[in-house]
Amino acid sequence: MLAKLTSKNQLTLPKAVVSAFPGAEYFDVTKANGRIVLTPVRLTRADAVRSKLADMGLSEADVAEAVEWARRE
Repeated sequence: MLAKLTSKNQLTLPKAVVSAFPGAEYFDVTKANGRIVLTPVRLTRADAVRSKLADMGLSEADVAEAVEWARRE
């Protein structure tokens, strides 16, 4: 089976491959021995929140400090 790389660096995976992983929306992408390896990943809402916080440059300490500040009377 072939998957074509588009000008926008996107791949369309063959239906026969994707159907072997029902419910998978995300895949972890790694390279190993000159190959691209896709591993299905199930993200939880907590993973999404952690990712967003990391994108914003916020640490767990920052969040804890903000919660402490918000709970002050």
